[in-house]
Amino acid sequence: MASDPLTTIDIEALLARMRPKLHRYCARMVGSVIDGEDVLQDALIKAMEALRSVTPVVNTEGWLFRVAHNTALDFLRRRNRQEALHSAEEVEMIADQLDDVESRQIAATGLRTFMRLPVAQRSSVILMDVLGCSLAEVCDIMDFSLPAVKAALHRGRTQLREFAGEPDDVPQPGLSDADRTRLNAYVGHFNARDFDAIRAMIADDVRLELVNRTRLKGKAEVSNYFGNYSKVSDWHLVTGQVEGRPAILVFDPNEPGGRAKYFMLLDWSAGKLATIRDFRHAAYVVDGAECVVDRGLDERSSG
Repeated sequence: MASDPLTTIDIEALLARMRPKLHRYCARMVGSVIDGEDVLQDALIKAMEALRSVTPVVNTEGWLFRVAHNTALDFLRRRNRQEALHSAEEVEMIADQLDDVESRQIAATGLRTFMRLPVAQRSSVILMDVLGCSLAEVCDIMDFSLPAVKAALHRGRTQLREFAGEPDDVPQPGLSDADRTRLNAYVGHFNARDFDAIRAMIADDVRLELVNRTRLKGKAEVSNYFGNYSKVSDWHLVTGQVEGRPAILVFDPNEPGGRAKYFMLLDWSAGKLATIRDFRHAAYVVDGAECVVDRGLDERSSG
């Protein structure tokens, strides 16, 4: 991790470079790529505010992970899922040495599986085995002693090995008829580039978040957003689900058979489209997401 003093670096460039890695951590801590982005945004706001008052930070990346870690814990507390962070016993235990196969398996573990681990075990495994932090860095980020981190890491890895032998989770239920109808209408008009028809679907006070780029409000501002999509051809929309939520998956037509590049979330009110959340400029969010293409009664994973 970087060790330059905070006052000597380009903060915006650092945050842009770190954002995907910080999101990967937040998403696995809270069990959702969508909630993980919310946590990340809160963490970055806190970080920017703190930069105005804190003394120069030597390990800037580690400091950002500490902010993200604490923000994720705050989120879990609000959701009433916080578990005991500190083990009553601090066992002197050498952290397991993983082979390449085990390391790849842990890195590919699904978000819902990570959520089955107690918070301390979850955090230590994600930091070390998914993000490649050292034991010293994990101790600093979690504010734990070395024996406590070693114990949490050992137990977390043991639990994940046990989970790996269990049957796969039950598939998510499909879309409701109402959600499918609304999403299919939006997707159909969008793919046909009939943006006038889409503008007729949106509420006058519609809100748009182009994640990691901008926020727009009102029909006039949001209409420009559709105009920007009309100028490019690297997208094809498909009705589906992300983490069990109704969603629109976006594929690149130039990559047949490829995974979804990003997704959109829509919310409706009084029959009109009220909010749009587009992750085009935050493609890192789809990493680890459970994406499912809607095929009516025949649901199959897109990834």
